[in-house]
Amino acid sequence: MEASGNPMSIPFAFPFCTASITIGATNSMQTSSPWMDTRIWRRLPERLVDRVIAFLPPAAFFRSRSVCKRWYALLFSHNFLELYLQVSPCRHWFLFFKHKSPLKNNSIYRNGSVNGNGNGTSTEEGYAFDPDTLNWYRLVFLLVPPGFSPASSSGGLVCWVSEEAGAKSLLLSNPLFGSLIPLPSTLRPRLFPSVGLTVTNSSIDIVVAGDDLISPYAVKNLSTESFHIDGGGFYSIWGTTSSLPRLCSLESGRMVHVEGRFYCMTYSPFSVLSYDLSTNYWCKVQAPMRRFLRSPSLVESEGKLILIAAVEKSKLNVPRSLRLWAFQACRTAWVEMERMPQQLYLQFAEVEGGRGFNCVGHGEFVVILIRGSEKALLFDFYRKRWVWMPPCPYVRGEKIGGQGGSDDELHGFAYEPRLATPVTGLLEQLTLPFQSFNG
Repeated sequence: MEASGNPMSIPFAFPFCTASITIGATNSMQTSSPWMDTRIWRRLPERLVDRVIAFLPPAAFFRSRSVCKRWYALLFSHNFLELYLQVSPCRHWFLFFKHKSPLKNNSIYRNGSVNGNGNGTSTEEGYAFDPDTLNWYRLVFLLVPPGFSPASSSGGLVCWVSEEAGAKSLLLSNPLFGSLIPLPSTLRPRLFPSVGLTVTNSSIDIVVAGDDLISPYAVKNLSTESFHIDGGGFYSIWGTTSSLPRLCSLESGRMVHVEGRFYCMTYSPFSVLSYDLSTNYWCKVQAPMRRFLRSPSLVESEGKLILIAAVEKSKLNVPRSLRLWAFQACRTAWVEMERMPQQLYLQFAEVEGGRGFNCVGHGEFVVILIRGSEKALLFDFYRKRWVWMPPCPYVRGEKIGGQGGSDDELHGFAYEPRLATPVTGLLEQLTLPFQSFNG
């Protein structure tokens, strides 16, 4: 992990570089203050020291590992990781990847985040964003083989899906710990399916839907396959299947999980699809003002399903705007909960230029990424505040979607940085030793 400031190297097998910290106090103040007396601090119980370290943000934790051998080994300490899972606060970060614009509209596949000579052998990397501090960090995925693209994220894990047409191979990686776990391949051949992932401390659920290969040259949205494993000993390895609703067109490539259901969008005609994990059943949800929406996106925020879209009517009774609707608990109605200030929307529309935008939500934050641009807006539900995000320093200077430049775009996921996810231990019973994939 590398921060957007001056990086410093950490002696750790998995690259995790962070920004240097400037301490406001002078050396004379530190030595003269009785509170900084080393005779006091060195007698602190190790359990108390570990508890303080468990509260550190990821960048500060990995910096602290360079202090001594014991702190360096905390990442591999079972007792420390148990304490970490109990006391470490939930952090609502975002993880972005740079992708080539694919042949299929709005799909998140065809990863273009490799660096090097373009022969597909370079290291994958992502860009983590902390909305509380507005800092960017670079994460390197050393173990992910060529031919895989990120498809979803949950519980500190990133799900990677094979790009080759056919039965899909999936990988779960923890970029902080540097782990990579292969999953059994799906049973049905697909091209670019939509993928949903939800991870808790005791269960993992994955849904792969649509883009069934009905011939080597044709696809159709027909079926859904689901994967489930939990600490109670129940396994369902792609054994649960269901049919998709007729005439649906899953073009977004991703799903949003809210309270036991996955939601995704279908186009032509536009509507919202809901998949209930417990009943294995799909249903359609009517979207608000669906004839007048542009660039609609579904996000999850604080346990609620949020629809974000620009509203544009041919005969306007109100000014054009960008609005946010919340799906009510009754699952039959949407309620408008927020609207971008008109002056800000005029600025946003000028920058966006009709190219469209993508959205991702996490906790109290929503990020709105303008396609073909490095500019993005961050909305804070708690503070009711809109701010322009600082550009990612690791892609600045590159032409994104512009003339003469590449067609790379940033696509993001909700990401919770976690040192460990206990439920991944159950997957060791399902997989053989990892073998490299040759795309």
